[in-house]
Amino acid sequence: MLRYATYCAVLGAVLAVLVAFGLGPASAQNTCYPTRAITIIVPFPAGGTADMLPRIVAEKLRVTFGQPVVIENKPGASGNLGAELVFRAAPDGYTLLNAPQLSYSINHLLNPNLNFDPRGFEPVSVLATYPTVLFARADLPANNLAGLIAFARANPGKLTYASQGKGQIAHLTMEALKLMAKVDILHVPYRGSAPALNDLLGGHVDVLPDNLLAGLQHVKSGKLKIIGVGSPERMPGLPDVATFAEVVPGLYSETWMAISAPPGTPKEITGKLSAAIAEAINKPDTNQRIRELEAMPFGSTPDQMRDLIKQSMDLWAPVVTAAKITNE
Repeated sequence: MLRYATYCAVLGAVLAVLVAFGLGPASAQNTCYPTRAITIIVPFPAGGTADMLPRIVAEKLRVTFGQPVVIENKPGASGNLGAELVFRAAPDGYTLLNAPQLSYSINHLLNPNLNFDPRGFEPVSVLATYPTVLFARADLPANNLAGLIAFARANPGKLTYASQGKGQIAHLTMEALKLMAKVDILHVPYRGSAPALNDLLGGHVDVLPDNLLAGLQHVKSGKLKIIGVGSPERMPGLPDVATFAEVVPGLYSETWMAISAPPGTPKEITGKLSAAIAEAINKPDTNQRIRELEAMPFGSTPDQMRDLIKQSMDLWAPVVTAAKITNE
Protein backbone atom coordinates (compact mmCIF):
# COMPACT_ATOMS: atom_id res chain seq x y z
CA MET A 1 0.00 0.00 0.00
CA LEU A 2 1.26 3.46 -0.86
CA ARG A 3 2.06 5.72 2.10
CA TYR A 4 -0.37 8.62 2.55
CA ALA A 5 2.08 11.28 1.30
CA THR A 6 3.09 9.22 -1.75
CA TYR A 7 -0.49 8.29 -2.58
CA CYS A 8 -1.58 11.92 -2.33
CA ALA A 9 1.29 13.16 -4.45
CA VAL A 10 0.23 10.81 -7.25
CA LEU A 11 -3.48 11.52 -6.84
CA GLY A 12 -2.82 15.27 -6.60
CA ALA A 13 -0.97 15.24 -9.91
CA VAL A 14 -3.81 13.33 -11.60
CA LEU A 15 -6.45 15.68 -10.18
CA ALA A 16 -4.45 18.74 -11.26
CA VAL A 17 -4.41 17.45 -14.84
CA LEU A 18 -8.16 16.74 -14.74
CA VAL A 19 -8.93 20.20 -13.37
CA ALA A 20 -6.67 21.83 -15.97
CA PHE A 21 -8.69 20.15 -18.73
CA GLY A 22 -12.00 21.00 -17.09
CA LEU A 23 -12.71 17.35 -16.24
CA GLY A 24 -13.07 17.75 -12.48
CA PRO A 25 -13.93 20.35 -9.83
CA ALA A 26 -11.13 22.48 -8.40
CA SER A 27 -12.21 21.39 -4.91
CA ALA A 28 -11.10 17.87 -5.75
CA GLN A 29 -7.50 18.99 -5.23
CA ASN A 30 -8.31 19.34 -1.51
CA THR A 31 -8.72 15.57 -1.30
CA CYS A 32 -5.05 15.02 -0.60
CA TYR A 33 -4.37 18.08 1.50
CA PRO A 34 -1.69 18.62 2.73
CA THR A 35 1.01 18.16 0.13
CA ARG A 36 3.57 20.50 1.73
CA ALA A 37 4.52 22.07 5.06
CA ILE A 38 1.87 23.56 7.35
CA THR A 39 2.74 26.59 9.49
CA ILE A 40 0.90 27.26 12.75
CA ILE A 41 1.32 30.86 13.91
CA VAL A 42 1.33 31.41 17.67
CA PRO A 43 0.87 35.16 18.28
CA PHE A 44 2.63 35.04 21.66
CA PRO A 45 6.18 34.36 22.90
CA ALA A 46 7.48 30.80 23.15
CA GLY A 47 7.10 28.87 26.39
CA GLY A 48 3.51 29.54 27.47
CA THR A 49 0.46 27.32 27.18
CA ALA A 50 -0.47 28.95 23.86
CA ASP A 51 2.89 27.77 22.53
CA MET A 52 3.17 24.35 24.17
CA LEU A 53 -0.26 22.98 23.23
CA PRO A 54 0.12 23.30 19.44
CA ARG A 55 3.66 21.92 19.63
CA ILE A 56 2.34 18.76 21.28
CA VAL A 57 -0.33 18.35 18.61
CA ALA A 58 2.03 19.25 15.76
CA GLU A 59 4.23 16.25 16.57
CA LYS A 60 1.34 13.91 15.80
CA LEU A 61 0.18 15.82 12.72
CA ARG A 62 3.62 15.44 11.16
CA VAL A 63 3.23 11.67 11.36
CA THR A 64 -0.41 11.67 10.22
CA PHE A 65 0.13 13.86 7.19
CA GLY A 66 3.71 12.97 6.36
CA GLN A 67 4.47 16.67 6.05
CA PRO A 68 6.35 19.20 8.22
CA VAL A 69 4.18 21.12 10.70
CA VAL A 70 6.07 24.19 11.84
CA ILE A 71 5.28 26.40 14.85
CA GLU A 72 6.18 30.08 14.40
CA ASN A 73 5.94 32.58 17.26
CA LYS A 74 4.83 36.04 16.09
CA PRO A 75 4.14 38.05 19.26
CA GLY A 76 3.04 41.67 19.26
CA ALA A 77 0.00 43.95 19.57
CA SER A 78 -1.67 41.72 22.18
CA GLY A 79 -1.65 38.79 19.78
CA ASN A 80 -3.03 40.73 16.85
CA LEU A 81 0.20 40.91 14.87
CA GLY A 82 0.28 37.16 14.33
CA ALA A 83 -3.47 36.93 13.98
CA GLU A 84 -3.52 39.43 11.14
CA LEU A 85 -0.75 37.53 9.33
CA VAL A 86 -2.96 34.44 9.31
CA PHE A 87 -6.10 36.40 8.45
CA ARG A 88 -4.42 37.69 5.28
CA ALA A 89 -2.79 34.38 4.35
CA ALA A 90 -4.01 32.27 1.43
CA PRO A 91 -7.11 30.24 2.44
CA ASP A 92 -5.48 26.94 1.55
CA GLY A 93 -4.88 25.43 4.99
CA TYR A 94 -1.12 25.89 4.98
CA THR A 95 -1.06 28.85 7.38
CA LEU A 96 -3.05 28.44 10.62
CA LEU A 97 -3.55 30.38 13.84
CA ASN A 98 -3.39 29.05 17.38
CA ALA A 99 -4.93 31.53 19.83
CA PRO A 100 -7.09 31.72 22.99
CA GLN A 101 -10.83 32.20 23.01
CA LEU A 102 -10.87 35.98 23.40
CA SER A 103 -8.96 36.34 20.12
CA TYR A 104 -12.00 34.88 18.37
CA SER A 105 -14.95 36.07 20.45
CA ILE A 106 -14.51 39.67 21.67
CA ASN A 107 -11.28 40.84 20.07
CA HIS A 108 -13.24 43.18 17.80
CA LEU A 109 -14.76 44.83 20.90
CA LEU A 110 -11.48 45.15 22.75
CA ASN A 111 -9.72 46.48 19.66
CA PRO A 112 -12.32 48.33 17.57
CA ASN A 113 -9.68 49.81 15.24
CA LEU A 114 -8.19 46.54 14.01
CA ASN A 115 -7.30 46.30 10.33
CA PHE A 116 -9.07 42.93 10.13
CA ASP A 117 -12.22 41.33 11.51
CA PRO A 118 -11.24 38.44 13.83
CA ARG A 119 -14.77 37.04 13.54
CA GLY A 120 -13.87 35.97 10.00
CA PHE A 121 -11.50 33.14 10.93
CA GLU A 122 -12.64 29.64 9.95
CA PRO A 123 -12.89 27.46 13.09
CA VAL A 124 -10.84 24.25 13.05
CA SER A 125 -10.43 22.78 16.53
CA VAL A 126 -10.34 23.66 20.22
CA LEU A 127 -7.25 21.87 21.52
CA ALA A 128 -7.90 22.11 25.25
CA THR A 129 -9.76 24.03 27.93
CA TYR A 130 -8.58 25.16 31.34
CA PRO A 131 -10.22 27.07 34.16
CA THR A 132 -9.07 30.34 35.66
CA VAL A 133 -7.85 30.01 39.23
CA LEU A 134 -7.53 32.93 41.61
CA PHE A 135 -4.07 33.06 43.19
CA ALA A 136 -3.48 35.19 46.27
CA ARG A 137 -0.41 36.16 48.23
CA ALA A 138 0.11 33.76 51.13
CA ASP A 139 -0.48 36.38 53.83
CA LEU A 140 -3.66 37.85 52.36
CA PRO A 141 -6.29 38.06 55.14
CA ALA A 142 -8.76 35.98 53.09
CA ASN A 143 -8.59 32.26 52.38
CA ASN A 144 -11.48 31.98 49.93
CA LEU A 145 -13.48 34.09 47.52
CA ALA A 146 -16.18 34.85 50.07
CA GLY A 147 -13.51 36.16 52.42
CA LEU A 148 -11.96 38.25 49.65
CA ILE A 149 -15.31 39.85 48.86
CA ALA A 150 -15.96 40.57 52.55
CA PHE A 151 -12.52 42.14 52.95
CA ALA A 152 -12.96 44.22 49.79
CA ARG A 153 -16.31 45.53 50.99
CA ALA A 154 -14.82 46.47 54.35
CA ASN A 155 -11.78 48.05 52.71
CA PRO A 156 -12.94 49.58 49.39
CA GLY A 157 -10.12 50.36 46.98
CA LYS A 158 -7.37 48.87 49.16
CA LEU A 159 -7.06 45.50 47.42
CA THR A 160 -5.25 45.17 44.10
CA TYR A 161 -5.38 42.55 41.38
CA ALA A 162 -2.83 41.85 38.68
CA SER A 163 -3.59 40.85 35.11
CA GLN A 164 -1.60 39.76 32.07
CA GLY A 165 -2.72 42.99 30.40
CA LYS A 166 -5.79 45.01 29.54
CA GLY A 167 -8.52 42.90 27.98
CA GLN A 168 -6.96 39.59 29.02
CA ILE A 169 -8.93 36.88 30.80
CA ALA A 170 -7.71 37.99 34.27
CA HIS A 171 -8.88 41.54 33.61
CA LEU A 172 -12.30 40.41 32.42
CA THR A 173 -12.69 37.93 35.29
CA MET A 174 -12.02 40.48 38.01
CA GLU A 175 -14.12 43.18 36.37
CA ALA A 176 -16.98 40.68 36.21
CA LEU A 177 -16.44 39.92 39.90
CA LYS A 178 -16.43 43.61 40.75
CA LEU A 179 -19.66 44.20 38.85
CA MET A 180 -21.50 41.15 40.18
CA ALA A 181 -20.27 41.31 43.80
CA LYS A 182 -20.27 45.12 43.93
CA VAL A 183 -16.72 45.50 45.23
CA ASP A 184 -13.90 47.95 44.49
CA ILE A 185 -10.54 46.32 43.69
CA LEU A 186 -7.78 48.18 41.85
CA HIS A 187 -6.50 46.80 38.54
CA VAL A 188 -2.73 46.62 37.98
CA PRO A 189 -2.04 45.48 34.39
CA TYR A 190 1.23 43.85 33.37
CA ARG A 191 2.73 42.74 30.07
CA GLY A 192 2.22 39.03 30.41
CA SER A 193 1.77 36.43 33.12
CA ALA A 194 5.38 36.21 34.32
CA PRO A 195 5.82 39.80 35.58
CA ALA A 196 2.34 39.74 37.14
CA LEU A 197 3.18 36.54 38.98
CA ASN A 198 6.54 37.93 40.13
CA ASP A 199 4.86 40.96 41.70
CA LEU A 200 2.26 38.74 43.38
CA LEU A 201 5.09 36.67 44.86
CA GLY A 202 6.75 39.90 45.97
CA GLY A 203 3.60 41.08 47.72
CA HIS A 204 3.17 44.11 45.48
CA VAL A 205 -0.34 43.01 44.44
CA ASP A 206 -2.91 40.93 46.29
CA VAL A 207 -4.45 38.51 43.77
CA LEU A 208 -3.96 37.25 40.22
CA PRO A 209 -6.36 35.19 38.10
CA ASP A 210 -4.39 32.84 35.84
CA ASN A 211 -4.26 29.23 34.70
CA LEU A 212 -3.30 26.66 37.31
CA LEU A 213 0.03 25.77 35.72
CA ALA A 214 1.29 29.35 36.01
CA GLY A 215 1.50 29.37 39.80
CA LEU A 216 1.05 25.78 40.94
CA GLN A 217 4.67 25.31 42.02
CA HIS A 218 4.41 28.39 44.25
CA VAL A 219 1.22 27.08 45.82
CA LYS A 220 2.98 23.80 46.61
CA SER A 221 5.86 25.70 48.20
CA GLY A 222 3.49 27.80 50.31
CA LYS A 223 4.37 31.11 48.67
CA LEU A 224 0.87 31.52 47.18
CA LYS A 225 -2.60 30.15 47.84
CA ILE A 226 -5.62 29.51 45.63
CA ILE A 227 -8.87 31.05 46.84
CA GLY A 228 -11.26 30.21 43.98
CA VAL A 229 -11.64 28.45 40.64
CA GLY A 230 -13.65 29.55 37.61
CA SER A 231 -14.77 26.12 36.39
CA PRO A 232 -18.44 25.04 36.55
CA GLU A 233 -17.51 22.37 39.08
CA ARG A 234 -14.75 22.08 41.66
CA MET A 235 -11.46 20.87 40.24
CA PRO A 236 -10.56 17.28 41.18
CA GLY A 237 -7.11 18.35 42.32
CA LEU A 238 -8.54 21.20 44.44
CA PRO A 239 -11.65 19.67 46.05
CA ASP A 240 -11.63 22.13 48.97
CA VAL A 241 -11.53 25.25 46.80
CA ALA A 242 -14.98 26.62 45.95
CA THR A 243 -15.89 27.67 42.44
CA PHE A 244 -16.55 31.33 41.71
CA ALA A 245 -20.21 30.51 41.01
CA GLU A 246 -20.69 28.96 44.44
CA VAL A 247 -19.99 32.40 45.91
CA VAL A 248 -21.15 34.67 43.05
CA PRO A 249 -23.86 32.85 41.09
CA GLY A 250 -23.32 33.09 37.34
CA LEU A 251 -19.61 33.92 37.56
CA TYR A 252 -17.50 31.53 35.49
CA SER A 253 -14.07 31.90 33.96
CA GLU A 254 -12.46 29.34 31.73
CA THR A 255 -10.36 29.73 28.64
CA TRP A 256 -9.51 27.51 25.72
CA MET A 257 -6.85 27.37 23.05
CA ALA A 258 -7.89 26.77 19.47
CA ILE A 259 -6.65 26.50 15.92
CA SER A 260 -8.32 28.40 13.08
CA ALA A 261 -7.72 29.04 9.39
CA PRO A 262 -7.93 32.15 7.19
CA PRO A 263 -11.39 33.28 6.03
CA GLY A 264 -12.65 31.30 3.08
CA THR A 265 -10.67 28.14 3.77
CA PRO A 266 -12.66 25.22 2.28
CA LYS A 267 -14.61 23.02 4.67
CA GLU A 268 -12.90 19.95 3.21
CA ILE A 269 -9.63 21.29 4.60
CA THR A 270 -10.85 22.52 7.99
CA GLY A 271 -12.73 19.24 8.44
CA LYS A 272 -9.67 17.15 7.61
CA LEU A 273 -7.52 19.21 9.98
CA SER A 274 -10.08 18.97 12.75
CA ALA A 275 -10.36 15.19 12.43
CA ALA A 276 -6.58 14.79 12.46
CA ILE A 277 -6.24 17.02 15.53
CA ALA A 278 -8.94 15.09 17.39
CA GLU A 279 -7.20 11.82 16.53
CA ALA A 280 -3.91 13.23 17.82
CA ILE A 281 -5.41 14.53 21.06
CA ASN A 282 -7.17 11.24 21.76
CA LYS A 283 -3.90 9.32 21.69
CA PRO A 284 -3.06 8.37 25.30
CA ASP A 285 0.41 9.94 25.31
CA THR A 286 -0.82 13.23 23.83
CA ASN A 287 -3.77 13.29 26.19
CA GLN A 288 -1.50 12.79 29.16
CA ARG A 289 0.93 15.52 28.10
CA ILE A 290 -1.93 18.01 27.79
CA ARG A 291 -3.22 17.06 31.24
CA GLU A 292 0.25 17.67 32.62
CA LEU A 293 -0.23 21.29 31.54
CA GLU A 294 -3.27 21.35 33.91
CA ALA A 295 -5.55 21.54 30.86
CA MET A 296 -8.46 19.37 29.73
CA PRO A 297 -7.91 17.83 26.26
CA PHE A 298 -10.70 18.56 23.79
CA GLY A 299 -10.20 18.21 20.03
CA SER A 300 -13.46 19.78 18.86
CA THR A 301 -15.16 19.87 15.49
CA PRO A 302 -15.34 23.21 13.65
CA ASP A 303 -19.03 23.50 14.60
CA GLN A 304 -18.28 22.88 18.28
CA MET A 305 -15.61 25.58 18.17
CA ARG A 306 -18.07 27.95 16.49
CA ASP A 307 -20.54 27.32 19.34
CA LEU A 308 -17.87 27.99 21.96
CA ILE A 309 -16.97 31.27 20.28
CA LYS A 310 -20.60 32.34 20.57
CA GLN A 311 -20.76 31.28 24.22
CA SER A 312 -17.61 33.28 24.94
CA MET A 313 -19.08 36.30 23.20
CA ASP A 314 -22.32 36.02 25.19
CA LEU A 315 -20.38 35.72 28.46
CA TRP A 316 -17.76 38.43 28.08
CA ALA A 317 -19.24 41.07 25.76
CA PRO A 318 -21.54 42.45 28.51
CA VAL A 319 -18.53 42.73 30.86
CA VAL A 320 -16.52 44.60 28.22
CA THR A 321 -19.42 47.00 27.69
CA ALA A 322 -20.29 47.51 31.36
CA ALA A 323 -16.68 47.98 32.48
CA LYS A 324 -15.80 50.01 29.35
CA ILE A 325 -12.76 47.84 28.63
CA THR A 326 -10.73 48.61 25.54
CA ASN A 327 -7.15 48.16 24.43
CA GLU A 328 -7.19 51.31 22.32
